Amino acid sequence: MAFGINRRELNEWKQAVSRGEIAFLTHYWLDPRFPEIRTVTKVGCSDEKRLSAWCSENGLNPRYIHKRASFPHFDLLGQKQLEILRKCGLHDHISRFHLS
Repeated sequence: MAFGINRRELNEWKQAVSRGEIAFLTHYWLDPRFPEIRTVTKVGCSDEKRLSAWCSENGLNPRYIHKRASFPHFDLLGQKQLEILRKCGLHDHISRFHLS
């Protein structure tokens, strides 16, 4: 279940993904498989080769890309999520969702 974002933010992420950009969307998230995790950052790009290369460059296994028809994405969780958000200068995501 996702929450903590609005329709405009979701649509902006979808548009960026559709344009083939590497796009980030962080939101609150609850999943019983990961009881200690409260947020996820979806890193999306419609160009799966570009997304796969981005994953490899950041020490992530491209095998775990969610290959959704229009919005392929990789889910960042936990410490790796924080590490990547810092590396990419997405401090607004970190502060907004209390990740530091």
